[in-house]
Amino acid sequence: MIKPRPTAAVLLALGALTYTAWILEAVLATGLIPTRTYVSELAARNQPYGSLFRTADLVAGLLVWGGGLLAVLRLPLPGRWASAGWAGLVLFGTATAVDSRLPLSCAPTADPACAAQERAGLLPVAHFAHSVSSTVALCGILVAMVALTLTARRYAPGAPLARSGPALVALELAATAWTLTAIAALEAGHGGWGLGVTQRLQVGVIAVWLTVLAVSLVRPTTPGVSLRTRIPDGDAEADVHDRQRTPSVSGDHP
Repeated sequence: MIKPRPTAAVLLALGALTYTAWILEAVLATGLIPTRTYVSELAARNQPYGSLFRTADLVAGLLVWGGGLLAVLRLPLPGRWASAGWAGLVLFGTATAVDSRLPLSCAPTADPACAAQERAGLLPVAHFAHSVSSTVALCGILVAMVALTLTARRYAPGAPLARSGPALVALELAATAWTLTAIAALEAGHGGWGLGVTQRLQVGVIAVWLTVLAVSLVRPTTPGVSLRTRIPDGDAEADVHDRQRTPSVSGDHP
């Protein structure tokens, strides 16, 4: 039986929880309208609770980075999809942490003066670099969600990620497409098209998926999958047939 990875699971679960800090806007007087604004605007430098949300993003990024890196270091000979997935997760954690150090200077969707300065390129470099780090984080988590979900379905069909992962991936892709469309509409002067709603859905699904992944790292799955494993030994290779193992969402070999 493959040993569970409780430490990585705890880090990822805590990262998912911290990544949902934006829901505190429901009880904090942020002055921003959730249906119209970016989530990242909560952490803008001129916002009353900006420091709180920037710290939450930093902690979330570091926790996910640590959980993903720990899983990678403990995986012997992972499959290609698993390797891509964990690399994407580490990239997501890294970019999220960097994102928190490159906050927006102001809230362009809520402040016309800020929006005008943004269009004129008068804001600090960090304000514009924020979009780059956010894009990298999004690309990383999309790769992780697709690759690790496919890995779970192949190697651990009984894991929670194998069962609910496809639906979460589909929802995330739909939310991402809607978010990009809403951003394009906003920049074209046609309104936000529910930008705040769809982006909050986008980051919310990511947090749920991270939680499911964490549970899948520690929850036993049904054993009995027969695999054909190739084991390198210098220039020679030995085939090991019909080795029974407990499937793992990591897609590793015993």
